[in-house]
Amino acid sequence: MSNRKQTGPPEPSNDPGNSRAIRDWYQDLGIDEYYRRHGKQYQNPHLPWIQALIERNHARLDLSHCLDFCCGRGEVSKILLQLGYRQIIGCDPYTQSLYQQQSGLDCLAWSFEDLLQGKLTGNYSCIISSFALHLCPRDQLAPLVWQLFNCTSQLVIVTPHKRPELELIEGIELSFTDQVLTQRGKRIRLKVYRPLMPPE
Repeated sequence: MSNRKQTGPPEPSNDPGNSRAIRDWYQDLGIDEYYRRHGKQYQNPHLPWIQALIERNHARLDLSHCLDFCCGRGEVSKILLQLGYRQIIGCDPYTQSLYQQQSGLDCLAWSFEDLLQGKLTGNYSCIISSFALHLCPRDQLAPLVWQLFNCTSQLVIVTPHKRPELELIEGIELSFTDQVLTQRGKRIRLKVYRPLMPPE
């Protein structure tokens, strides 16, 4: 397992989502309601570092048939397309039509709650979730992740936090991790997981 650290691209000059911190919106509206109202306008200001992490690690991933979970506007999918990967499908209940319009790819509409009900099916070489799973309530995280592992053996998390720490869940191994530092000193992490055993 490796853990590389490197300063990433220059800080973006704009601040999508305006000057108010998105965590304040989450607190006021709740995560679901925020994305129902503002999902089509939201843009992740950390996209340059997300791209840097994916570009320097994609050869270590099996991206032959990838699910972009909580795909938003399709930023991660577009990075994968630029790298030459074509078998990609999105999944986002709030931005499904926007993702399809901007990426030209198909998109499922399943939420965290839908996954907990077992609605996600299929077999993917890799599932990527960028800036999303740290928002999952702690008591739902393990069952949600095992639903993802029902459909893949490789789960890639891009996160602005140490969370989620899936390696603390019994039966899940952290295969490798990488990180970049923004010019403001914020760590953006890429964490790759695999299951060691099937869910009970």
